[in-house]
Amino acid sequence: MRNAEAGMARRTGMGHGRMVVAAMIALTLAGCASAPVPTFDLSAPTGFTARGGSNGQLVVVSPTALAVLDSEKIVVEPAPGQITYLPDAQWSDKLSSLLQARTVQAFENGSKLRRVARPGDGVAGDYQLNMDIRSFGVKVLPEGTFAVVEISAKLIGSASGKILAARIFSARVPLASVSSTSATSALDQASNQVLIELVRWASAAQG
Repeated sequence: MRNAEAGMARRTGMGHGRMVVAAMIALTLAGCASAPVPTFDLSAPTGFTARGGSNGQLVVVSPTALAVLDSEKIVVEPAPGQITYLPDAQWSDKLSSLLQARTVQAFENGSKLRRVARPGDGVAGDYQLNMDIRSFGVKVLPEGTFAVVEISAKLIGSASGKILAARIFSARVPLASVSSTSATSALDQASNQVLIELVRWASAAQG
């Protein structure tokens, strides 16, 4: 009996020990788990008007971009040719998807052209807007630190397949410091400036 009780005690002690170790590991892993990265969004510009526009329908294609830009990460260029990312901030979606959505909203907000959609919406567009994101991030330049947005845009006639108009849009907003809040706010301002000019240009180009 004594041997049996001793064996049970040893087994019980070992089981209790395993539970304690498992609990300690769980607590350690929980403590090591990184905190969620703050997520930021881009806005669509409002309170502006674009002259021109026709009765045609415009399809806004998802912008193209290099892989370094087309993600949720926010690009920082501390020197020409060097790429890093903000460690404590991210976009709410891939940059191309986010910019496409805000471009559609910008047309809806400021242009007489209300017939705007994305591919897959079942719309046969008369015009197609293609965009290439050349720059969208924070750049440290000799004259200072800026949030820089640069987009190349082409307006294409769907029936002819020809480029009707093309233009490069760019804007930069100065930054006093590179923090998640200041950087994303400045990039949003630069993006709004570009989208307002893009909507006005595309609306006028359609007659």
